Amino acid sequence: MLQNKLITMDAGTLLTTPLPQTRFIASELIPQGLHILAGAPKIGKSWLALQICLRVASGETLWSFPVTCGTVLYLCLEDSFSRIQNRLFDITDDAPDKLRFATMSAVIGEGLENQVEDFLKSYPDTVLIVIDTLQRVRKASTDANPYASDYRDIGILKQLADKHRIAILLIHHLRKMNDDDPMNMISGTTGISGATDSNFVLKKDKRSGNAATRYCVGRDIEYRELQLEFDKAAHIWNLLSDSITDEPQPTDEIIIHLTAVMVSLLSFTGTATELADEIEKTCGAVILPNVLIKKMIRNQTELTGRGITFEMKRTHDRKEISMRYECDGCVGNDGIRDTASVSNLPTQDGEKSGLSPKPGVNHGDDSMQVKGAWPVVVPRAENTAPQCGSGMVPFRCR
Repeated sequence: MLQNKLITMDAGTLLTTPLPQTRFIASELIPQGLHILAGAPKIGKSWLALQICLRVASGETLWSFPVTCGTVLYLCLEDSFSRIQNRLFDITDDAPDKLRFATMSAVIGEGLENQVEDFLKSYPDTVLIVIDTLQRVRKASTDANPYASDYRDIGILKQLADKHRIAILLIHHLRKMNDDDPMNMISGTTGISGATDSNFVLKKDKRSGNAATRYCVGRDIEYRELQLEFDKAAHIWNLLSDSITDEPQPTDEIIIHLTAVMVSLLSFTGTATELADEIEKTCGAVILPNVLIKKMIRNQTELTGRGITFEMKRTHDRKEISMRYECDGCVGNDGIRDTASVSNLPTQDGEKSGLSPKPGVNHGDDSMQVKGAWPVVVPRAENTAPQCGSGMVPFRCR
């Protein structure tokens, strides 16, 4: 008889339950989870990895991608501290204290996981760990099935990343044989590339040239190709172009209506039906309650940016929504940020933290919290009433 039962959730509950949003270390480029950066030997992977580490540890934008600042651990397992020092001399004049290096570690299954756990306890604001290279933390395999061995080792590191909601970036190599799909050139079986959350391949057109393409594919990111060029004097990779040039998507009309209601009410407690009635009274728009809840959950990051926080809880006779609008000088705003736990919610270890994690802070605690915290306050000028679709916080939608 099985002792562990499957924990399931029905589709209706899942659709209407706020869950933690994916945490991005570099916006739209490096999400939480396990990732591989693969390239040919001596192509500049370590320089790129060091550049990423410095940007994240200092909170500086990586090319055009904003970062979440926090502690970074770089396991330079093919280098000495002298070589790392020389690279720092070449690439920066002011190295951040949040970037820490190690040149030795245990291997997977023989102590590496414990070393990482101990580091995260000492530096709870860690957001990124780079392991250079993957092969240095793997023991010799006697498994007759190399796919199973690859998938098992990668899976252990992925569990660590998911548990603590951090990004782990593995530096790896490419096969010598060329392929039309760069992802097929990642060394090893598909147990490596298939078990990760994202794969990045750095490939030069010419070995002697400075230009390269970084191919990016993943579960939480759009496919993109970044055209890079290595600056030999500054020892950094510069971004020349990005294959994704789409304009930002316009704000959902329902979010605009909801903002107008909250600017007027400042706070709201009631059912989705009652909230939909408020939107109809204020904006004249008729919205189905279930559609409203879905839009709120899906756009919670934008709502937080507009100063709107919310939580959902079930009382004995109904499902209730509590909302608050926070802005400078709003009468009736007590400045308290709402936090409320979601009860009886099955969740993976990697999803036990706030919906909107504060940059640089690890939220891997023991109880999942629905937080609309850390809002970016949207200032408004006096005596202004922006119209719907204006991009500013509107007062009315008619």
